[in-house]
Amino acid sequence: MSDEPLKIKLTVADRVYPLTVKPEQEEGLRLAAKNIDELIKRFEGNYEVKDKQDVLAMCALQFASALEQKSIDRDFFNEQIEIKLKNWLNLLDTKV
Repeated sequence: MSDEPLKIKLTVADRVYPLTVKPEQEEGLRLAAKNIDELIKRFEGNYEVKDKQDVLAMCALQFASALEQKSIDRDFFNEQIEIKLKNWLNLLDTKV
């Protein structure tokens, strides 16, 4: 596999965007563009939208909030694991 940058074209919201990307980024970018277009269609089907800018803003909010929620969930999970590990260590210390 070559490390040479790839020139690709992605279509998002009926616009074509030429990009130069690393080979390992291509699949993620294509999936992201596909997900954005699917979400646009869903918003346009469920809401009366007159301006594509509004739909794109709604998409950006949807993706950003999902990313933030994952970060919050990960932090909570890590805190819970840390508490359990401390409890186990305390239990081990009392047994020794």
